[in-house]
Amino acid sequence: MKIGNIEIENPIVLAPMAGVTDYPFRILCKEMGAGIVYSEFVSADGIIRENTKTLNLIRFEEAERPIGIQIFGSDAETMSQAARYVVDTFKPDILDINYGCPVPKVTNKGGGSAALQDLCLMDDITAAVVESIPEVPVTVKMRMGWNQEIIVIPEAGERLEKIGVKAIALHPRTTKQRYTGKADWHYIKLLKESCSIPIIGNGDVCTTDDMMRMFEETGCDAVMVGRVAHGNPWFFREANARLKGEKKPNPPSLLDIAKMCSRHFDLLLENRGERIGTNLMRKHFSNYIKGFPGASIFRQKLVTAPGLPEMRYALNEFMNAAKKMEFV
Repeated sequence: MKIGNIEIENPIVLAPMAGVTDYPFRILCKEMGAGIVYSEFVSADGIIRENTKTLNLIRFEEAERPIGIQIFGSDAETMSQAARYVVDTFKPDILDINYGCPVPKVTNKGGGSAALQDLCLMDDITAAVVESIPEVPVTVKMRMGWNQEIIVIPEAGERLEKIGVKAIALHPRTTKQRYTGKADWHYIKLLKESCSIPIIGNGDVCTTDDMMRMFEETGCDAVMVGRVAHGNPWFFREANARLKGEKKPNPPSLLDIAKMCSRHFDLLLENRGERIGTNLMRKHFSNYIKGFPGASIFRQKLVTAPGLPEMRYALNEFMNAAKKMEFV
């Protein structure tokens, strides 16, 4: 698959997720075989104000390429300026526009999937971004509509392609559904049939069987995964083996999980500092440590550890237990 002039080796993509897809998580998923990784969504207003916290969300390492930086906003001129700033300052491979976030604190200000209520506004924002960064492919991540009465697929896809968007990732739920109900993959198929640019399917892919079924039922060019990768970057390794017809890799052992926890924690501390790193790692421990005898005990100790020394001690206990079980 190509997005503009960018070659994508593996058609399994890490979805942008607020509070999750920072550098430590992205690099682990990239090492396991993610074809593209995306940043957390970043405010266009924060970018043009050069807000330090906002800009830190954009920074990435060369090893993460190809990488997409996702921005959101409600004003065409602001989005245009932000896109130009991101490309000039950080030089990502892809610039992605968020038309998919359903969270009210974003949509109430006209950002995210609020644009699905006004396709003319979507056109204006998209055209402004595409025109401002002609050297970088612009992609879009979107939902299928605002509610069941305002379904914009496939019309929105056709309009976006004409403007110059190089790929579209579709999460086929409405804004009002949030993350409830079932993703209607039929709309991914409709979008694929109406556009000639790559279409990336997203939504309710929980196993490699789901992934294969999405490819088969929709004809999409790539599959974007989010929640299934939480605590499970190994999903990309398994998915790529499945696509290539190779033998299914062994699932991660308890020691593999312990080592991944330790590496993830080290990366977070290095990248985000002690206070933020320890706080962020709590949710990752919850995602990694589950599904085996005694998991709840280790998970509880790690999640409730009051500070770095206690968290290190609890992680060391988990590592030692994993080593013992490895040789039982």
